[in-house]
Amino acid sequence: MRMRAKKWARPELAACPYYVKEPQEYKGKWDTVFSKKQPLHVELGCGKGRFLAQAGVENPQVNFIGIDLISDMLGVARRTIEAAYAQAERPVDNILLASMEITRIDMDFSDAPADQAERIYINFCNPWFKPSQHKKRLTHPRQLEKYRAFLKDGGEIWFKTDDDLLFKHSIGYFEQMGFTIRYLTYDLHTSGFSPNYRTEHEEMYTAQGIKTKFLIAVKQPGEFLAPRREKSLETAENKA
Repeated sequence: MRMRAKKWARPELAACPYYVKEPQEYKGKWDTVFSKKQPLHVELGCGKGRFLAQAGVENPQVNFIGIDLISDMLGVARRTIEAAYAQAERPVDNILLASMEITRIDMDFSDAPADQAERIYINFCNPWFKPSQHKKRLTHPRQLEKYRAFLKDGGEIWFKTDDDLLFKHSIGYFEQMGFTIRYLTYDLHTSGFSPNYRTEHEEMYTAQGIKTKFLIAVKQPGEFLAPRREKSLETAENKA
């Protein structure tokens, strides 16, 4: 569903001290943008900011970067974050919002120590159903190769989705690209796992009776490159 245009979003973002419009300027020095040097977590596709706001408030010892491309969405995220921090009676001092094209994230993050993240969150990304579109998935090997550059060895990717097929394929993607699955559940809300900061999509799908699938993938050391002309996991699976 396309978001209705919000005329106030860009002016509010322009005045926001923790909004980064030109992220490529900070490639190789992300930890210098925060007021304190702390472990870095990155959310890919932060949407309206509900997940990011909850995580940021409850984890002041962690720095967060919320990434999205759409200014209107980032504007809503800013208001969500402001409200959560105001309720907690603390300043927004451990969150950055950044406008990025996630499929080109290697233009904004590097393997420099200042860019190294301990955790990446991917919440309810587009499943891209058609086989010809699978390479656009945020968990596709081509994307995982880019994340590996700025994710520490032993770092984690936390992945949530409502889509069964995307979840199944993503397990294979992670294993193919040098990640070990440390935790996996097909029903997050009955698993007892904590913490779980629910997103807007998560609430919507849960109300429809759709279970949330969740896994934690841990990066193993080594170089893992995505094949450029690979026979896809799902194609081989369908022919088996």
